[in-house]
Amino acid sequence: MRILLGIVIGLVAVLAITFVVGLLLPRGHTASSRITLKSAPAQVWPVVRDLSSLVGTWSDLKSARRVPDANGREVWEQSAGGFDMRLIVEEVTEPTRMLTRIDTPPGAAFGGTWTYQVEPSGPGTQVTITENGYVSNPIFRVMMAVMGVHRTADGYLKALGKKLGEEVTAEHVGKSVSR
Repeated sequence: MRILLGIVIGLVAVLAITFVVGLLLPRGHTASSRITLKSAPAQVWPVVRDLSSLVGTWSDLKSARRVPDANGREVWEQSAGGFDMRLIVEEVTEPTRMLTRIDTPPGAAFGGTWTYQVEPSGPGTQVTITENGYVSNPIFRVMMAVMGVHRTADGYLKALGKKLGEEVTAEHVGKSVSR
């Protein structure tokens, strides 16, 4: 019985310490990652623009579908990274830029925007993703700090390369945190 009690107390202590550390970490962050592809922008943009195109290629993205919206917005429902979420396409400048925002209720554990930038780079294309996000839950902040703020964007970019038949490595071009 003492051993079990010791294990429980130890787990509670680890959780409490993790929570306190999470409170000390910044809530907001900005992180940019980019890749350079051999494919031309005309091949890349349609894949970027279709938020369901990487289902089956990006292991984090389990499903994605466009859904009707009473306000006439472009809205997608995705299951990604273990979370079900709604994405709103806020802005599109064909064929170079798209801004999406996670549609989160007040008090959500996390949220923010992704800006997709598609630019010619020699005969190929450079794709940059900039995440402006926040993590409200202190435990999730610790998880993000351990896994890295670039993890999700890097995964997306690698899957984009794979979808286009290319092996790519994401380059981190910016990271900042704020309170």
